[in-house]
Amino acid sequence: MHQQSAIVSGIEVVALCDAIGPMGESLRRPLPETFPGADPHWDRLRREVPEAFGPQGEWVLHFHCFVLRQPQGPTILVDTGIGAEDSPAAFWTPVPGGLLGAMAGIGLTPEEVDVVVLTHLHSDHASGAVLNGEPVFPNARHLVQTDELDWLKGNGGPVLDEVVGPLTPLLDTVTGERTLAPNTAIVPTPGHTPGHQSVVVGDMDLLVAGDVVLHPVQLADPSVTYLYDEDSARAATTRTAILARVRERGGVLAAPHLPEPFVPVPQVWAAHNG
Repeated sequence: MHQQSAIVSGIEVVALCDAIGPMGESLRRPLPETFPGADPHWDRLRREVPEAFGPQGEWVLHFHCFVLRQPQGPTILVDTGIGAEDSPAAFWTPVPGGLLGAMAGIGLTPEEVDVVVLTHLHSDHASGAVLNGEPVFPNARHLVQTDELDWLKGNGGPVLDEVVGPLTPLLDTVTGERTLAPNTAIVPTPGHTPGHQSVVVGDMDLLVAGDVVLHPVQLADPSVTYLYDEDSARAATTRTAILARVRERGGVLAAPHLPEPFVPVPQVWAAHNG
């Protein structure tokens, strides 16, 4: 599958398509229930972004991971996708994921990844880090916010047992911001989950956002919340603030679940907000 890329501050950011499909029926809800308060936008968005909708009007998610490559410095993978057919994401995503095949398509092996940033510990972002009980990226340090790991440990579940457990020797916790390389840093973006984090390239020139933005409707109106946010009010505040910073820089949003993995924020904002 064709991969898209952007070069920002001398860093190549490559979007790797892991999967495309609607939510499984166990989680799928009508769009007005999934994104409360978004009713004024649906008709226009179905015309402007048809790739985000299925034949019955359902939400079609794109699952992207992102690789950051620079002339000197670590090779960074942001998120690891949905994983194998028996992964913790299998009950609601179109498994198996195609991340490893997409990586092979750009000449990158799992052993060449130096750092894995897990934006959060939901199954569709973390499950691809482990296969058959073993880490997929054996030479990489895997970074997660302390608040995120504490939250997951408090809840338990298959991601904790089947992903975090095997990753423990390679897992590092982060508290707050951390510089990964020149012009590359982790920033906390809480709300969707308590310890959600994103990756900034340059001075907000590109934001690998994780689930700060899930659907184009949240670009039309960043205050629109999401049914499966842990703290929807905090998520909306985070989204509004960080999109404003990206917009001020004339920057680009890299979001895993949007049909287009790279979206110029000023362009979208101008189209939808006047």
